Amino acid sequence: MREGHDFVRICCAVPPVKPGDVRRNGQFLEETARRAAGEGAGVVLFPELALTGYTCGDLFFQASLIEAAREELLRLAGALADLEASFVIGLPLSVGGGLYNTAAVVSSGSIRGIVPKTHIPNNNEYYEARWFSPGSRLPADHVYLGEKVPFGTDLLFTGGGFTFAVEICEDLWSPLPPSTYAALAGAQVILNPSASNELVGKADYRRDLIRQQSARLLCAYAYASAGPGESTTDTVFGGHSLICENGALLAENGRFTREGDLLFADGDLEFLNHERHNSSSFRETLASLDKPFRTVDIPRPLWNQGKAQRPLARHPFVPDRPEWREKRCREIFSIQAEGLVTRLSHIGCQEVVLGLSGGLDSTLALLVVEEAFLRLGWDRKGIRCYTMPGFGTTARTKGNAEKLCEALDIPCEVVDIAAVSTAQLEQLDHSPDARDITYENVQARQRTMFLMNKSNQLKGIVIGTGDLSELALGWCTYNGDHMSMYAVNTGVPKTLVKYLVEYVAHTIEADRPDRAAAAPVLRDIIATPISPELLPPDEKGNIAQKTEDQVGPYELHDFFLYQIVRCGASPAKVLFLALQAFEGAYPPPVIFKWLRTFYWRFFSQQFKRSCLPDGPKVGTIALSPRGDWRMPSDASVNLWLEELNGLIHTYQD
Repeated sequence: MREGHDFVRICCAVPPVKPGDVRRNGQFLEETARRAAGEGAGVVLFPELALTGYTCGDLFFQASLIEAAREELLRLAGALADLEASFVIGLPLSVGGGLYNTAAVVSSGSIRGIVPKTHIPNNNEYYEARWFSPGSRLPADHVYLGEKVPFGTDLLFTGGGFTFAVEICEDLWSPLPPSTYAALAGAQVILNPSASNELVGKADYRRDLIRQQSARLLCAYAYASAGPGESTTDTVFGGHSLICENGALLAENGRFTREGDLLFADGDLEFLNHERHNSSSFRETLASLDKPFRTVDIPRPLWNQGKAQRPLARHPFVPDRPEWREKRCREIFSIQAEGLVTRLSHIGCQEVVLGLSGGLDSTLALLVVEEAFLRLGWDRKGIRCYTMPGFGTTARTKGNAEKLCEALDIPCEVVDIAAVSTAQLEQLDHSPDARDITYENVQARQRTMFLMNKSNQLKGIVIGTGDLSELALGWCTYNGDHMSMYAVNTGVPKTLVKYLVEYVAHTIEADRPDRAAAAPVLRDIIATPISPELLPPDEKGNIAQKTEDQVGPYELHDFFLYQIVRCGASPAKVLFLALQAFEGAYPPPVIFKWLRTFYWRFFSQQFKRSCLPDGPKVGTIALSPRGDWRMPSDASVNLWLEELNGLIHTYQD
């Protein structure tokens, strides 16, 4: 188990500066550094040339300014020696007759290394080449600052599995940023001290640039720009700070604040390593790297905070903002429908067979089928729906199945499977009073057998209805609802299904008034408890068998699925994150119980996923053995359960 779950707390710090007032700036940096370290920062990034101010202009030609910055850096290194963090501090530095725009990395009382800016902007409002030499041509690979200090653009700062590199402002905006090489050499975090002035629209471009660089390099990227106190003679600096990770924005500050500003986010090193291990493109590029780097030892930053300071969605598959959610649903629904369009067109089949239970999954499947037929311009009478009541079917679900088909003008037949299921139980010499797995699965397989035979009779295909969450848990009857000719929901997690159905209900109301009667039916289906309805209803005719009572809440399982498969998180880390995400919703023993259940089912039910029917991938997670997930059906779960069992005493009642 990795210490601190392999998080590192990154801080972008933008203290006020006064151009030329090095001593005062140094005091502000020290105060800000202590505040950041006190809040758990493992690495603290200050803006470009923060010791002198970026806007000193021709004062950079003054030896007094350059020497004062050097002396203040040495003082700061000693003053911050008691803090368990690394600090990136910008200053001008004279080396071998040239002046360089640099960032010094300070930790444990020492200056560990100094990185010069590679690309020197000298256009529009920028005149840096008037004062600074480019870091691409250096007179030495070390400088003397009381001791010999590594100097160059080839430095990686590493300690205890954590590695970061530094590039400065314009370096990121260049066609081939130095961070590209640094990440390929092993840097998981890139730190950019910057002085990017504010122009209309520039913040959006800057944000996109940083997000995209973090995505390309599979890294965390922190950016701290000059702010309060810089000269506004010709430009204004807003102090824009951002921390991104693998294309996602973890944290961003407000611009134009007058006081010192701290921005925190916890970078996930385990996740970044998982992404790099999983990316063949990254590994291939890594193999071609011919730029050598020097490593500089730093202490591994401690991470001992009670909570991870980063966005943590309780429902990672469901966007929290309605407009994003609608866009996501529209795109997924189109992928599902287009996948079926291609399959039907390829085989020349205009008859599809669908078992419609009145539950969420089969409802979504029907909506996808109808959309595919609309796109193809085919007669909807080719959509053959069958609702097949058994021992546990309620009037609510059966009624909703029939009303939905009526509202959509789609044929629907009722095929009662109770009698044939009873006959099968008799053949098995199985008592109908024994409400066990045989009792349940006889019904599931009878339904699938009817659908398969009916599809042969009609020269059509059976459309599968099971979703991604059910596949993860193996909550499907082998050779029952597990099987079809094309499974349209196979990439959709359970927590997203109801939003897709609601999206279609809203679309029908807005765009198809002739089918508006379907919308209230769809919403009642959304409100119906999730159930296979294989056990008899209660005395009031309501659903007695609720899936989540047996396997656990789907919102927990979808969270586990995302963290385990998408992020490669360890059991202890999944538990840690779940406890944070679901704090107040479930007590820790409940989360622990269902996480153990998830691991056991995920491993033991792989054999069902090893022979899945075709179906479209719609998101970043898919469990098809032909696509994203290849796992032996007899893999042992012991390693994962042992890690969880080591925590059991912490989460007992």
